[in-house]
Amino acid sequence: MDAPMSVDRCKENAVKIVYSKFGDNIKSLSDLKSFYLETKQTAETIENRLSLSEWDIPPEVDEALKNAEEAQTSINNLQKKSDAIRNEAVDHCKILKPIVNDLTPLVSQIEELQKYRQYLSCVAHIENISNQIYTALMSNRTSNAVEEFSSLSEYYIQKQHSKCQNLLQFLKETILFWYNILKDKLSSLLEESLKVVGWPLIATATKTPQTSSHPSQKMDAIFLQLLLLQLPDSLSVELQKKTMTFLSREFTFNPLLLPIQHLVTPLRKRFKFHFYGNKQTNNKEKPEWYFGQVLNWIRDHSSFLDNRIQNLLEIAGFYSVDAKVEFMRGLVVLVMEKMAADLPAVMEDEHLFCHLVDEAIFFDHELHQIYDYPAGLNSSMDILTVPIVFERWIEIEKKFAIEKMDALLSSPTAWESQYKNIADIDTLKVPECGESFITLMSTITDRYKYLPSPEHRLKFLDMQLELLEDFRIRLVQVMKEVTHDSLGDTFCAILNGVHYITDVLREWCNTTFFVELQYHNATRPVEPSTGADEEDTKRPTKRAGAGFMADESVFDEGIDLFDKLKVEMEKNILKHATLDVQARSQPYRKYRWRNLEDSGDLSLSTPACDMLMVLRDHLMTMNRKLSKPLFVKMWRKLAEEMSKFMLEEVVLQNRFSEGGAKQLEFDMTRNLFPLYGEYTTKPQNYFRLINEACTLLCLRVGSALLLREVLMSEESRLEKEQALQDLGVYKLTPQRALNVLNSRTNLSVT
Repeated sequence: MDAPMSVDRCKENAVKIVYSKFGDNIKSLSDLKSFYLETKQTAETIENRLSLSEWDIPPEVDEALKNAEEAQTSINNLQKKSDAIRNEAVDHCKILKPIVNDLTPLVSQIEELQKYRQYLSCVAHIENISNQIYTALMSNRTSNAVEEFSSLSEYYIQKQHSKCQNLLQFLKETILFWYNILKDKLSSLLEESLKVVGWPLIATATKTPQTSSHPSQKMDAIFLQLLLLQLPDSLSVELQKKTMTFLSREFTFNPLLLPIQHLVTPLRKRFKFHFYGNKQTNNKEKPEWYFGQVLNWIRDHSSFLDNRIQNLLEIAGFYSVDAKVEFMRGLVVLVMEKMAADLPAVMEDEHLFCHLVDEAIFFDHELHQIYDYPAGLNSSMDILTVPIVFERWIEIEKKFAIEKMDALLSSPTAWESQYKNIADIDTLKVPECGESFITLMSTITDRYKYLPSPEHRLKFLDMQLELLEDFRIRLVQVMKEVTHDSLGDTFCAILNGVHYITDVLREWCNTTFFVELQYHNATRPVEPSTGADEEDTKRPTKRAGAGFMADESVFDEGIDLFDKLKVEMEKNILKHATLDVQARSQPYRKYRWRNLEDSGDLSLSTPACDMLMVLRDHLMTMNRKLSKPLFVKMWRKLAEEMSKFMLEEVVLQNRFSEGGAKQLEFDMTRNLFPLYGEYTTKPQNYFRLINEACTLLCLRVGSALLLREVLMSEESRLEKEQALQDLGVYKLTPQRALNVLNSRTNLSVT
């Protein structure tokens, strides 16, 4: 049925094509033949093209098709071979499975036997070296025994990560066994040779080191052998843990080289003999005895260590080891052990504890400054920074400092200068309490500045800042009691002390030590707040963790508070002097300036006498009681106040005749200004306002009228100021200058 349907569809399509071509116009059917021929030709062309597409395949496509066919064939062949091999393997496994089952236990046994063989080989190697050491010792070839021991130690380093724990344990025990034997043998030999050369070299002894070659050569040989007799690091640490002491629990000690230990041993015995037990030299009140003894031993043996022992270390290849430093490390341990033994009892007595701290600090300072003991190594300061000891140290230090401040401020000479009778050096007039407080702070700094840890130094710094604020509060309390007498001895002494303290603190800010502390303080973590009482809230607020700023210092807040106190006290003195002078100035302010005639013969006006005498007395008092820098500042401020007062209360509040103007000028230039002539060569420079006012008051009438005209004109401010400057007037503004001119009676006011 498909064929007839296809024919029918073709007919329908043909009808549609003809209909679409010719439509309903019958006349157009005459072109049907040509349409047929055209369509037939098109069909033939399409058939030809289809025929060419079928047979004319490009060579590349043809080659690709061939390759694909060959690949398919190869794949089929390989698949067949794979199936065959897989079948053969399965069959072979079936055949071999019984054999494998039989051989597997045998292989396991062989592997186990190989492990036993290797294990026994290691044991045999260890025993062989052990026998070599034994043989060498029996034939007194100690150097050979030491060499064999070194190879045994190297073998342990190779095997130390092995999982054979029993073998490692056997190796450890063997090493320690021979180590102890060799160490004892060489130690006894070294002790004998050291006695021969006169070790230890005590300064008070009459004996001197042997100079003959034989004893020296023997000691050198034994010393070098002991240098080679070193335990592997892991074994050394393990052995150290077994002999744990208080010091080794608290601190890390690198073990001394064996021969250096033996150099220290006779001195350790002497130290124990003298400074332990019931000996009179074991006196807790005299820690300087054992500190001094150790320093003497270092001094006595330095030359021998530098010249003789250092050479042996370099021969053995220990180039990075300093003989004297190693020796000092051994002696420092003696000191630390003694301090640790005494401290539990000493800490109960504040004075004994403080004395021990002072001596330990001095000892540590001597080690580093005199004998070049390297920083970072164990020292007496380590004992003082054990938490319980350090807390006690801070507690007692603060208590004694507060007691010292109490004594300073309650002293009958607290507000007197120690150099009051020596005028040449007493320019600062520092009161005794102020200077002693700075000495106290310096002493505390000297005690903690060599602490190895920044954290511990910062704890002391915090205490110093608290003491600084405490002292400031005490000064404020005393100052308030004497504020009514601003030029009294006590008030001025407090001001001198405050000025001195701020100057010293500013100097400290620039020292390397406090700059470093500022860095550590700025970068240390901020401690969580635990609440603060009212007094704490008054303390400085800039704390740790704020970030390091090069222009800041640890004393910035303390300096700011002292500066504020100083400014307040300066204002009180200035106010007191100014008000006193002004109180005596009323007759002068009300003087008959407009009625005075120009007599030509001038003298100090009567109303000015009392005022200037009071001013002179205050200047003399300030000069006598204030430090030179403070006095210079005060008289300059007082001069400025007087100049302003004379302008505003005398000149601008009165009218002046020519005689009155000349009298005022005479009073100022010949009497007021000279009061300051003792303190400066050009006092008029500090009275610019009143001096310029006098210039305008005494200006000739014509010039005064022209100047006033300029000042009252519409000229610019710059032109008015230029006109004033031409007359030497720089300080007065144009308006004030006009007001001064208008106070003249010989100028008509418009």
